[in-house]
Amino acid sequence: MENCLMLMFLCYMVKLITSDSVSVRLVNGNNPCAGRVEVYNDGQWGTVCHDAWDMTDAAVVCRELDCGTAVKATNEAHFGRGSGPISMALVGCSGSETALKDCTSYGTQGCNHDEDAGVVCSGQGLRFMDGLHLCSGRVEMFRTEGWGSVCDAVFDQQDAEVVCKQLDCGAPVQVLGAAAFETQLFS
Repeated sequence: MENCLMLMFLCYMVKLITSDSVSVRLVNGNNPCAGRVEVYNDGQWGTVCHDAWDMTDAAVVCRELDCGTAVKATNEAHFGRGSGPISMALVGCSGSETALKDCTSYGTQGCNHDEDAGVVCSGQGLRFMDGLHLCSGRVEMFRTEGWGSVCDAVFDQQDAEVVCKQLDCGAPVQVLGAAAFETQLFS
């Protein structure tokens, strides 16, 4: 299973590197579906100014990256200040676009990297932590406040099957509770 996952990861990376259609990425987030929005333009990556940045714009980014739906549109360099050019400002997506580059945008005058826009998307919202391999460990879920553990109070075999299927880990072998992998729980 791990070899298959590694192969899928390598294939995905090759696609990202070689595809002309890749025009947006998320940087400095806690997972691949959260971070500062950067767009590829004229041979270099640049940031997006938060002026007029909203959930409709964030939804287009999440959809383009196959990261589910937009949970939050961030501003004021929430994911850190970028460097290089500021490529877009006053972004105005209608919501039907398949890529951020298809949205309207206007000049970047007056924008600086203290105003870099970001997004948090719903996708990639589950992971295993502190296990012996990729498909074992404490179940964590990403919410707007960050990663936190799933409470074991009613977590059962059926829940484990859903998690394992979503993370492409096959069938669960054992469901452990009582903080088998120590951490802080969501309240």
